[in-house]
Amino acid sequence: MPITPEQIEHIDALLASASADAATAVAIRQLVSGATVTRCDPADMTDEVPFRSYCSCNLYLLDGRDHCMRVTSDPSVATGFILAEKGQKA
Repeated sequence: MPITPEQIEHIDALLASASADAATAVAIRQLVSGATVTRCDPADMTDEVPFRSYCSCNLYLLDGRDHCMRVTSDPSVATGFILAEKGQKA
């Protein structure tokens, strides 16, 4: 299930003023039905490049098509999202 440009626009609007809290994860799940949304500590993402960066958090795309999950920059293969709060633990 690819992430569409429209869904990304809605997520951009949401994350422009939101943090990487549980309510934001729920809101993203509602915007992209069936997608996995997880929050993690920013220290866990230091080797990854965010798909998008916002004032309070970074957004990473998750590719779960194969046996192992991995971060991707390609919305057409993304199956979910990772949110990491900037400057503090998620």
